[in-house]
Amino acid sequence: MPRERGEKVVATNRKARHDYTIEDTYEAGLVLTGTEVKSLREGRASLVDGYAFVEGGEAWLDAVHIPEYNQGTWNNHPPRRKRKLLLHKEQILKIHNKTKEGGYTLVPLKLYFSDGRAKVEIAVAKGKREYDKRQALRERQDKREADRAISSHRNLGD
Repeated sequence: MPRERGEKVVATNRKARHDYTIEDTYEAGLVLTGTEVKSLREGRASLVDGYAFVEGGEAWLDAVHIPEYNQGTWNNHPPRRKRKLLLHKEQILKIHNKTKEGGYTLVPLKLYFSDGRAKVEIAVAKGKREYDKRQALRERQDKREADRAISSHRNLGD
């Protein structure tokens, strides 16, 4: 039985939702060394430059920065290394076929602990063009203004 319960988020990639249109999301386990887990438990990680890919029937996570553990010794891990993702074979095939289509990529969205086990949420995503990003920002701003107008109207009506 795990010592920890629930979900503890270590890092999120907020820029990914801005830069990409998310198609599908998957939860994958990570193959980590001991010092990487300890560093993650301290809440230290960055997903900004990270990406995932499928190679030889296995899924990999690359360029995710997990800094060295402060109390680590000579056997500390390298901060940016290729880490294996733990997914079902069918999921890997599905992801591989989707990314082969072209225009699609695998992006890490969130790194977290679920019941004491390190997990990463990866997404099959398509890159947005500049005008798509502006349109999304405009829609978000319009929705925010509409919500403000409705709430101020309610407050005046009381």
